[in-house]
Amino acid sequence: MNVAAATGRLTLDAIGEIGRIANFAARGGTAWFLGPFYWRAFGGALARIGYASLPVVGLTAIFTGAALALNIYEGALFNVEAFLPQILGVSIVRELGPVLAALMVAGRCSSAMAAEIGTMRVTEQIDALSTLSVDPFKYLIAPRILATTLALPLLVLIADIIGVYGGYLVSVYALGFEPTHYVTNLVDFLSVDDVTSGLLKAAVFGFLISVMGCYYGYKSRGGAGGVGSATRTAVVAAAVSVLASNYLMTSLLVEV
Repeated sequence: MNVAAATGRLTLDAIGEIGRIANFAARGGTAWFLGPFYWRAFGGALARIGYASLPVVGLTAIFTGAALALNIYEGALFNVEAFLPQILGVSIVRELGPVLAALMVAGRCSSAMAAEIGTMRVTEQIDALSTLSVDPFKYLIAPRILATTLALPLLVLIADIIGVYGGYLVSVYALGFEPTHYVTNLVDFLSVDDVTSGLLKAAVFGFLISVMGCYYGYKSRGGAGGVGSATRTAVVAAAVSVLASNYLMTSLLVEV
């Protein structure tokens, strides 16, 4: 009975936490519709999340594309010059580009959001905003959610290009492929649906990453230890939500 009670308690706590996160996401995601909209806060968040994440996303993409090209070449049995760019392009555009870019942004930005907002919470700066009649959701939460949701598809598009280029470098200069054949096979095989599905995933990932970072930072308590715990939980929750939502969206987008 103790095991059953503990299991039931954990289940109810998990359901309650999901409900609180959903309520937070709905409030934060719709706060900017009601105005006022803080453009400076939005611009700063967009620069920190989008532009500043380009180096880590680009490095991840180019090495992923290069390693993937080597693995495909090693496993191919015949006609590898045609199959390699096709498999590499689809893998990066539909799955690896969105997921790896989202995980990099989750580790970099979700933790930063949780730390910033958590520090403001424990030092009572958020209470001071409320005292000055400034809605924390409009000033702190909504700009970050909107900036991450818009920035991640752009980062993923850049990551797709860099990842494919990484595979091109390895294929042409290390494996001896003909450059024209690589580009032709890639362009002929990829479709608009492949690209749009990856960008759609990226927008959802960006929303989830920002919600997790803001939520756990906003609810943090207990000084520096509470901020550290909130930061750690935000990164883990963002990564898990990215992987789980990726499976759900893939199951909806892929025709079985």
